Amino acid sequence: MGRALSAATLRLDKALWYLRLAKTRALAQQRIAEGHVRLNGRRVERSAQAVAAGDVLTLPREAGVAVIELLTLPARRGPAPEAQACYRVLDASAEVAIAPGETAEATGKPSP
Repeated sequence: MGRALSAATLRLDKALWYLRLAKTRALAQQRIAEGHVRLNGRRVERSAQAVAAGDVLTLPREAGVAVIELLTLPARRGPAPEAQACYRVLDASAEVAIAPGETAEATGKPSP
């Protein structure tokens, strides 16, 4: 028997979709299954993992990695401003590179 989620929690895949951090719920499930999402620093591979307010998510983004804290759980997939009010971005640079590009020292070429 599966564990029922309480009113103060939400499935991770649904939360990513509601928060507009994934275009579709299926895409959120795929990212989770591939191990690209971390919850409070631990890799998550189950879409049904419960999340609650105060949890920290680390997510892949187009330009790098985003680290966000859930302030509250959304009740629905609403407009973007409504979704953005439910979390805050923790990394000051807004995006952290996943793999930095080659540097002059690594390639042996002088920098311009």
